[in-house]
Amino acid sequence: MIAITRRLFGALVIGAAALAAAPAFAQSGTPHLILTLDKGTVDIELLPAIAPKHVERVIALTNEGAYDGVVFHRVIDGFMAQTGDVKFGKTGGPDFDLTRAGMGGSEMPDVEAEFNAESFQPGVVGAARSQDPNSFNSQFFITTADASFLNGQYTVFGKVVSGMEAVNALEKGPKEQNGAVANPDKIVKATIEYK
Repeated sequence: MIAITRRLFGALVIGAAALAAAPAFAQSGTPHLILTLDKGTVDIELLPAIAPKHVERVIALTNEGAYDGVVFHRVIDGFMAQTGDVKFGKTGGPDFDLTRAGMGGSEMPDVEAEFNAESFQPGVVGAARSQDPNSFNSQFFITTADASFLNGQYTVFGKVVSGMEAVNALEKGPKEQNGAVANPDKIVKATIEYK
């Protein structure tokens, strides 16, 4: 009985040491994607509880600096603003091509859909994708009006908590060109903060 107690005590000591070390690597609080734009700062609360893989991807790309300099290539008045093409939409990048912005992504594999019950109301952030529901890679959009017709078809992974005035002020593209912006605004800097 004493030997078992010593083993148990030893395991508890090792476990406690591991737990004490964990905070050095873990972040506390909720992750927020902070987009610095020429027109202001947008604070997006990310929602890992309902879309963990999407949030993980956005955090990874942000921490790499992949979103810095990326344009809002598609902005439709009264609907949404789309960005996140880190291949063709990154100003100063080797592959920057405004005519192809919206067709690229990162070098990482696509992320499977994480459809959830959140509704696409103004300020909701959704995963852009192709016809394949499991094709999210790096692009996302921010709704500027009620877009609940998208519910259940695109993954919601964030909500704007401040800065919608900067989103609403983005240069818009003509509806007849599906919102393609000729002189787009860009993300000057993207960072992750925990609040």
